[in-house]
Amino acid sequence: MQKRVYGELLGLFGWLLSTFVAAGVGAVASLGASAFYTQLIRPVWAPPAVLFGPVWTVLYTMMGVSAWLIWGLHTQRTRTALNLFWAQLVVNALWSWLFFVWHLGAWAFVEMLILLALIVATTVAFWRFSRTAALLLMPYLAWVSFATALTWFVWQHNPALLG
Repeated sequence: MQKRVYGELLGLFGWLLSTFVAAGVGAVASLGASAFYTQLIRPVWAPPAVLFGPVWTVLYTMMGVSAWLIWGLHTQRTRTALNLFWAQLVVNALWSWLFFVWHLGAWAFVEMLILLALIVATTVAFWRFSRTAALLLMPYLAWVSFATALTWFVWQHNPALLG
């Protein structure tokens, strides 16, 4: 019994670590972002830059717990769902590089559309196994939907800075 609990906790740690490694990849691209971000024309509904870190911390935690719940079912049938999770995690990490480092607004927007599709697919796949796991992804889906609209606006209003 104790071995099983230890294994489950180790699994949770692994999933949280994985999501935060992806967060770290994106965060590295955002290190000098505040100077660039302040130059951009942003909508009045754009959140302040200081809000992004705390929001993403909560979202990545929920994402890790969600994946852990699916992984914890210990069945081969969850493989596709977890592969979708990995795919969206990789795509998620790419956005900061496209936007903040390479200043590719169009590509950042297209990437967001792909990310949205992957999050929806992951959520649907998770729903088949655990409604709790799927519901944990809903705030992430909402935030990325908002971020997609924000990316579109900023790209469209800053052609000189975002190509």
